[in-house]
Amino acid sequence: MRRVNLHAPEFDHGSERPGYRWRGVRVGRVIEGDQIGASLYELGDGERTYPYHFHHGTEEWLLVVGGTPTLRTPAGERVLREGDVVCFPAGPDGAHQVTGPGSVLLLSSRSSPEVVEYPDSGKVGARPGGTYRAADGVDYWYGE
Repeated sequence: MRRVNLHAPEFDHGSERPGYRWRGVRVGRVIEGDQIGASLYELGDGERTYPYHFHHGTEEWLLVVGGTPTLRTPAGERVLREGDVVCFPAGPDGAHQVTGPGSVLLLSSRSSPEVVEYPDSGKVGARPGGTYRAADGVDYWYGE
């Protein structure tokens, strides 16, 4: 069992990509037998966790631990505050992106294999697998 204090985390990974800079700590890991994964993210002003996306087989939840992050969904953008909880169901209605400032805990159900779509860039990610441009799709019978 892993113990993490949400108010004084010991960060163990992060991203330095411009626009996606964050520090994170894995609270739960999606490994054999685990049903839920979770990570705490600390976001600077204007920094995002990941590109706008939705999952086909995974439900995610967001808990605002601190700050005032902005949440983008198909309904538009809104500023969240400490204590807010939001559920992102699987499918297009669950599309989301989180932008700082703030600290957020993201929890997700375990689903493998998984497909993730990125509407802004027209990409599709297969997990495990890779990320592909949807425009490069081929007919079902291609190569048969």
